[in-house]
Amino acid sequence: MISFIAQSIRMSAAFLFGSTGEIITEKAGHLNLGIPGVMCMGAIGGAIGARLYVSSLADLSQISAFPAFVIPLLFCLIFASLMGILYSFLTVSLRANQNITGLAISTFGAGFATFVNNIIPKDGFKEIGYVYFKLFPSTEKLGGFGELFLSYGAMVYLAIIIAIAAALVLKKTRTGLHLRAVGESPATADATGINITGYRYTATIVGSAIAGMGGLFYFFDMNGGSWPYSDAISALGWLSIAIVIFSIWRPDLCILSSIIFGLLYRLQYFMASATLSQKTLIGMLPYVITIAVLIVTSIVGSKKAQPPASLGLNYFREER
Repeated sequence: MISFIAQSIRMSAAFLFGSTGEIITEKAGHLNLGIPGVMCMGAIGGAIGARLYVSSLADLSQISAFPAFVIPLLFCLIFASLMGILYSFLTVSLRANQNITGLAISTFGAGFATFVNNIIPKDGFKEIGYVYFKLFPSTEKLGGFGELFLSYGAMVYLAIIIAIAAALVLKKTRTGLHLRAVGESPATADATGINITGYRYTATIVGSAIAGMGGLFYFFDMNGGSWPYSDAISALGWLSIAIVIFSIWRPDLCILSSIIFGLLYRLQYFMASATLSQKTLIGMLPYVITIAVLIVTSIVGSKKAQPPASLGLNYFREER
């Protein structure tokens, strides 16, 4: 059981990166349904970075932990951020429909990742995957406590740190206040001198960069450097969007919500004796729970449990 919980917590990091990035984006009023594609681009960006690093070495025995971790992460951030820039340009500068743009980015990201994966050599990816999973010293001697709390790669802890930092910024800083104002009422925020375009661009790019790390994590940490197919990463992206609703747009609650979704996601693999239909039903549980939470929050009507008022709406200054 401890092993199952530990694997679920490890799995939750992919969801936590995606949901935290999407919350930051949505707080600015952008409903970015392109998160699945952004996560695919983050993963394939990391793969390209890993390939460039491995190709610079004489042989695989020269792989060093620090560059093997940092270089793929850097390329992941670049590729995912580019998708955020593209989304922002289309929706903020060109005022394209956010829903259609997001779906187009999801399709493009998954397709591009599949194309690059089919042509890129994967020598050394297994070794880099091991670096991601075992970057911290082994804790087998600590028993169940070590397995449950200290047995993860650096990105699991990084996901938690980013979620906590995002929550603090949104709640405690002037930047967070301005960002929430942009998402609630861009016209009012604009009238007070807040740069709507700047905040929406920044929030979307930063959010995309964070979400992209979820794809990188799943590729190198969870899958050990073996490409899991774009559909698998896209599924994590859609679940990450569901977690945003489940956690009522709060990055701190995303930590617990992601662990719950990680437990539900891994449950179908833990129940080895279950039939295919039973595993399919179990796999539907995260979506069913999200719908239930959405219904309850809609009935309750608490403002704290509602999305930003301008979510999904483009801002036209001329209509202010």
